Amino acid sequence: MDAIDEKIIAELTRNARVSHSELAGKVLLSRNAVRQRIERLERQGHIAGYTLVRAGGDTGDVVSAFVLVYRRDRMRGGDVLAALMRIPEVVICEILSGDFDIMVRLEAASLERVRSIWEDIAQMPGVRDTVTALTLSSVVNRR
Repeated sequence: MDAIDEKIIAELTRNARVSHSELAGKVLLSRNAVRQRIERLERQGHIAGYTLVRAGGDTGDVVSAFVLVYRRDRMRGGDVLAALMRIPEVVICEILSGDFDIMVRLEAASLERVRSIWEDIAQMPGVRDTVTALTLSSVVNRR
C-alpha cells in the first residue's frame, strides 16, 4: 500500500458511497485507476467490506453485546471462526491471549436476535463455553 491507497481508504471510510469520479478528483488519479486500486485493495484484504451505519446515534435501534468464547482446542478452531464470519451481526471477531480465546461483538436488531446468535455460538462444535455481556451504553466510538 502506498500513500494514495491510504487516501483512498480514508475517503471510503468517510463515505463508502463516494463515486469513483469524485474519489479520483480527491486523490488526483483517473476514475479507472481508482477503480483498479479499489479492486486490488479488496483482493488483498485491505478493504474487507462495506457497512451500513444507521443515522440517529444511540437511539436504541441496535442491541450490542460481547460474546467471549472458550474453544475446546485453543490451537485449532478455523471452523468456529469461519462460522462466526458468516453471521451478519458479528461486527468484530478477534482472537485473544489470556483466559478467553475469541471475542465477538454483535450488533443486532433485538435482544431476541442476540440470544439466538449466542445459542448458535454456544452450540458450535469446538466451542467449550461462552460468557456474554450486553452493552449498556457507548462512551467512545471511533469508527
